[in-house]
Amino acid sequence: MIGFGQRLSFAIKTFLALLTSGKLPEDVVRELIPPPPPPPLPPPAPKVVKPEVKVEESCDRAIQLLAILQRDGRLVDFFTEDISPFTDAQIGAAVRDIHQSCRKSLERYVKFEPVIPQAEGQTVKVAEGTNPASIKLMGNNVGKLPVSGVLRHRGWRVASIQLPPLPEEKSRTVVFPAEIET
Repeated sequence: MIGFGQRLSFAIKTFLALLTSGKLPEDVVRELIPPPPPPPLPPPAPKVVKPEVKVEESCDRAIQLLAILQRDGRLVDFFTEDISPFTDAQIGAAVRDIHQSCRKSLERYVKFEPVIPQAEGQTVKVAEGTNPASIKLMGNNVGKLPVSGVLRHRGWRVASIQLPPLPEEKSRTVVFPAEIET
């Protein structure tokens, strides 16, 4: 609050200025009238949320691998065939051919490697931070790593895969063409 003397001085100055010029003295205005508040800040720019780009899963390569196994080993024929009327010997003989052919195809296009390189039957230690999809703990464990146990299966993962180029799009669902004898 300004003092009485200052108020009196402003009152007289203002009275005289209004009487003579019709305007308020600038020093009185500066002192008594607060400056206007600064303009409000513009609202923050809306946060740009990038739309999540969904990668369309394609079954094209899976179908292609089935097509290769069908072409080379008739694997799809075997799995879709009703084998109940055949004897075990007949099935065994058929499986031997399918196994050899499909194995050659897999060796040609897909390289596998064990998830754990040690020999089965050895005691192995699974370290903390191991990819849980790469191991399956069995027996009495509480699911906490690290853990030691006997390796019952080394597991498999794909080390590399080199499939031939995909056929044109309209042919990608064809596992094996229909065969027509004319």
